[in-house]
Amino acid sequence: MRAGPITAQLVLVDGEVFEGEAIGAEPPGGVATGEVVFNTVLSGYQEVITDPSYAGQIVTFTCPHIGNYGINADDHESRRPFCRGVVVRDLARRRSNWRSTGDLDDLLRLHGVPGIAGVDTRRLTRHLRDSGAMPGAFGTADEDSLMAAAAAEGGTDGVDLVATVTCDKPYKVASVGGGRRIVAYDFGIKSTILNHLSALGEITVVPASTPAAEVLASEPDGVFLSNGPGDPEPLADLRAAIADLLGEVAVFGICLGHQLLCATLGAETFKLPFGHHGGNHPVRNLTTGGVEITSQNHNYCVVEGSIPAADVTHLNLNDHTVEGIRCRDVPAFGVQYHPEAGPGPHDSRYLFAEFEDLMARTTGRGRS
Repeated sequence: MRAGPITAQLVLVDGEVFEGEAIGAEPPGGVATGEVVFNTVLSGYQEVITDPSYAGQIVTFTCPHIGNYGINADDHESRRPFCRGVVVRDLARRRSNWRSTGDLDDLLRLHGVPGIAGVDTRRLTRHLRDSGAMPGAFGTADEDSLMAAAAAEGGTDGVDLVATVTCDKPYKVASVGGGRRIVAYDFGIKSTILNHLSALGEITVVPASTPAAEVLASEPDGVFLSNGPGDPEPLADLRAAIADLLGEVAVFGICLGHQLLCATLGAETFKLPFGHHGGNHPVRNLTTGGVEITSQNHNYCVVEGSIPAADVTHLNLNDHTVEGIRCRDVPAFGVQYHPEAGPGPHDSRYLFAEFEDLMARTTGRGRS
């Protein structure tokens, strides 16, 4: 830990300034930049910070006390954090949990992630809710330097962030029960997703740039399109690969994978004002009429009515945005939210069983 508090500031591109103190790693020149968003989870801060979907973003936690139970290697969602920084109200001075092996500040410093604590996150969250997610800069530099850095930060629009988080080469995850052969595209895949898929069979995780022909050559029972960061619009090569997969194999997409699946089918996407980031979003299952409390992390969304070849299966009850689709003519479906949670509620984990059923119908083979 540092010898004593070091004053820091967070400056948004619209001129709003928030005072605090530096935590985590020291950013180069005392300045860290990114798109500032907020997350409403009450626990699971380690999973959030290590979720690759936050690449390019500065994560503000609305829960006032962060770091209470420390960190441990088992709760990592990826090999390292990809977020640009974290903003908290109160960083716990003392961790208390039997699973804890270190402090949150240790994790931030180890992986070069800067942070700022002591911020009025209630005021910041209200501002982002009213004005939308926006570029910002924070650190120990003077206010003018931070403002200039915020103005120069381009945000996530039109940027291929998947290339910054995907794996370098294919790797396998062993089955823990099922006999399926699944190929998972790594657009920023989370460990908890792999844990659930491994219950269905062996997984081959491939880089985002892997051609469809190479995937189909391995004769998988199903292909999974993972979550990931940023804007789906510039990812034309990924949409082209998905187009070659559709109709050939069962496909299941989550989050960015869902957006890319929909875009491949002709859907339009748009950016939400401040995104959905949290573990308490109500979603109605239009097939059953039931309501699921879901974990979500995305800034972009699919335009309702823009996919004539698919049915909407789930809707967000907060803003009525599309949360799930199922294709009519090919074996494929996707959901915008995170059924694996990590962190979050477990209401939607049945979707992995639906993927198994889709693979069984597509291959003609029952459960293994």
